[in-house]
Amino acid sequence: MNRKSQQYPRNLSRLQPPNADDYLQKMSPEVLASFNPQQLEEIRQTLDAAIPKPSPKIVDLRFTIDLIIDRFYVVVFVGKERRQKKRSPLFPQAYKMANIIAASLLLIGLNLMITAIIFLLLYLIKSALGIDLFPGEHLIDLLPIN
Repeated sequence: MNRKSQQYPRNLSRLQPPNADDYLQKMSPEVLASFNPQQLEEIRQTLDAAIPKPSPKIVDLRFTIDLIIDRFYVVVFVGKERRQKKRSPLFPQAYKMANIIAASLLLIGLNLMITAIIFLLLYLIKSALGIDLFPGEHLIDLLPIN
């Protein structure tokens, strides 16, 4: 038996989730025969409750990327949020403050980047049109470069 068949049930496919019988088949026949029908039913119910049920997804994108050094896989799921609506973090005020700081820094950085791009574009347009705002001086002359 290869390693993959030892870890997962044989008929486990990407489209069909495993069920309790798939896992019961992995047991040795002697142990499986030692259970009475009531015990087997309880084991099936427990396994069915423990196995996660897949939810429908709008996007289910799976692919691998082969590089020279190694192989990586990428999985993207898009679907309806079914998790608990309200989660209780350990330190709610700290998370709230950290989110505010992160959002502020992100907005400041984005604002500075957009401003720099606008000034660069305006400078290039001005230079292309041959407009001198300060006759006799250029931006390179104003910078303190050796």
